[in-house]
Amino acid sequence: MNLQWQTRRFDALEVRQLYQLLQLRQTIFVVEQTCVYQDLDDLDLEALHLLGYDRPSGRLWAYARCLPPGLKYPEASIGRVAVEQSQRGKGLGHELIRRAIDSTCLIAGAPGKRVAIRISAQAHLENFYARHGFLAQGDDYLEDGIRHLEMLRPAVSPEPDKSK
Repeated sequence: MNLQWQTRRFDALEVRQLYQLLQLRQTIFVVEQTCVYQDLDDLDLEALHLLGYDRPSGRLWAYARCLPPGLKYPEASIGRVAVEQSQRGKGLGHELIRRAIDSTCLIAGAPGKRVAIRISAQAHLENFYARHGFLAQGDDYLEDGIRHLEMLRPAVSPEPDKSK
């Protein structure tokens, strides 16, 4: 996959980039998932936006919003994780999450270090996020008509279960 990755603070986004990221988020979260919700929630203003572009076409194929600690949760956070439908199943989601974790550590002021990251994951993606160190926290809940689960990637790697 030949992607060009960029991170931008809100004020550094070009108009075309803002249009593309909002278009991708609407296509996935509003149209594809048939959810009517308030996407523009002011958190974008303080976020670090991770954008993955197809080099040849310039199309935005992957996006995530990385938030510093104390803005949405006490911990840093990743949200609005989106991969263009035609690009799913190719490993792009895993690359996006790896890069989003790195970008979230950057916005949390700890580049190259492990910081606690909390997410609100769609429940059917629990195993996907678990592969990146996120652990389920409590029971699932309904948000915008979709089952979600709060998950935490602790600041310290959990000890492996030696009883297995």
